[in-house]
Amino acid sequence: MSDKVRIGIIREGKVPPDMRVPLTPQQCVKVQDLYPEVEIQVQTSPIRAFKDEEYTALGIKVVEDLSDCDIILGVKEVNIEDLIPGKKFMFFSHTIKKQPYNRKLLQAIIEKKIQLIDYEVLKDKHGKRVIGFGRYAGIVGCYNGFRTFGLKHGLYELKPANMCADRKEMEAELHKVILPKHTRILLTGFGRVGHGAVEIIDQLPIKEVSPEEYLKGEFDEPVYTHLEVEDYFERKNGGEFDKSEFYSSPDLYRSSFAKYINKTDLYVPCHYWNNKADFILKQSDLQRADNRITVVADISCDIDGPIACTVRPSKISDPIYGYDPATGQESDFMKDGVVAVMAVDNLPCELPKDASADFGNELIKEVFPALLRMDVHGMIDKGSETTLEGKLNEPFLYLQDYLDGKE
Repeated sequence: MSDKVRIGIIREGKVPPDMRVPLTPQQCVKVQDLYPEVEIQVQTSPIRAFKDEEYTALGIKVVEDLSDCDIILGVKEVNIEDLIPGKKFMFFSHTIKKQPYNRKLLQAIIEKKIQLIDYEVLKDKHGKRVIGFGRYAGIVGCYNGFRTFGLKHGLYELKPANMCADRKEMEAELHKVILPKHTRILLTGFGRVGHGAVEIIDQLPIKEVSPEEYLKGEFDEPVYTHLEVEDYFERKNGGEFDKSEFYSSPDLYRSSFAKYINKTDLYVPCHYWNNKADFILKQSDLQRADNRITVVADISCDIDGPIACTVRPSKISDPIYGYDPATGQESDFMKDGVVAVMAVDNLPCELPKDASADFGNELIKEVFPALLRMDVHGMIDKGSETTLEGKLNEPFLYLQDYLDGKE
């Protein structure tokens, strides 16, 4: 009996298909070099961005059956019929917010005594998330924003990101972007998503200005500003903005975003939003006579939430719809007075090779030392929703009623 730790990469089973992988072929080799006790097996798949042959060419085993693996890695939710009892699985389960459409999945994981390690809740010793696809959501979403802006105003046409071979080809398209000199662009939110969006803006001749300059200044070149929460929220009863209070008690604050709408042409929301917080961009804001926003590239994509014009997610194949502020209904995005909305909710899938490589780098750097060596800060334990005994892990006992179908 081999004493190898076997890691399996499962084929993605969701519909529509997801071409991303947790580890590229080169990264599989790197993991086996870093951890000689590890053997990686890849389940055969016709849909991956990296073909089976690209793994076998580097000596990585491609198999049909992963049942002799100890740890099984995926990206999106694993289909119930593909779960293997008594194993450790790592994937985005989309259950921690009690998502009703995945209740049966969590029930099956408990029933099959699987330890579910959810990427979404893996955190470092400071409580900060260590892994995710947010950076590539920002990169692709911001590119899509410029593509939408060009179409809306008949300025230029960019190739859809998902039609590009990789990020390099996508960024080569940006030379077509010619913006009127008065163009103003606004971003909300930092983190992985916001920083990813800025990577695209930095490819273009667009000057960054402070929020104050943005509001008060006049410019004869395209400019953008990047807002912190204190720039677009204020205390309801006045007084100093307190960031920790805002995050713990967002109901004490209200949106002050309206002051930017007569200064902004393209708005790129990259923020995290708490559903107890005030809506940021309201329908009444977009109805104002001095509203200047014509395109919203909503990377955050909270439906019926803080951005009034984001009424539904859009698809990669049909990424843009129109929102008529007068009616609150969808309309032709090319019409005057209608806001063009890009609200694709699976943006990293448009550049699956680059997004996978970025994710795999984080997996190797941030997660594997705790998973395969010493879990000094309890990252894996705290990030495991369930145990091999078929129970909810202690930090996730709040999911019991959800699991039982009571909520």
